[in-house]
Amino acid sequence: MARNPEVLADPVDIAVGARIRLMRKVRGLSQQALAEAAGVTFQQIQKYERGANRISASMLSRIASTLPAPVAEMFGEINPATGSIDDVAILLSEPGALELLRAYARLPRGPSRSALVDFVRTLRTSDA
Repeated sequence: MARNPEVLADPVDIAVGARIRLMRKVRGLSQQALAEAAGVTFQQIQKYERGANRISASMLSRIASTLPAPVAEMFGEINPATGSIDDVAILLSEPGALELLRAYARLPRGPSRSALVDFVRTLRTSDA
């Protein structure tokens, strides 16, 4: 029976991967560009971002300098009482989430934003 690596992934590896993906997307880098700068394949970056593969200290340092960000920024709290930053990083790493948030931020405050939020809520309830 094949094992699913995400099931066995450590929560810290998942949180670090989510933060890497978020920082990469915020800086407009593709997985390929980050992989080339770090000296690995884009498939390896995918595995790091999912938490399927652990990241060595030297690789984490290379990724951090490519993004550029301090290595410490790659770590978040796993404690459920303080894990909201990681929750946001995981949500924003979803495909399209960052683009949706940027589009939302460009809307003028008022009815347009409220209408968009209401629309997304109706989509969520109609799929349930």
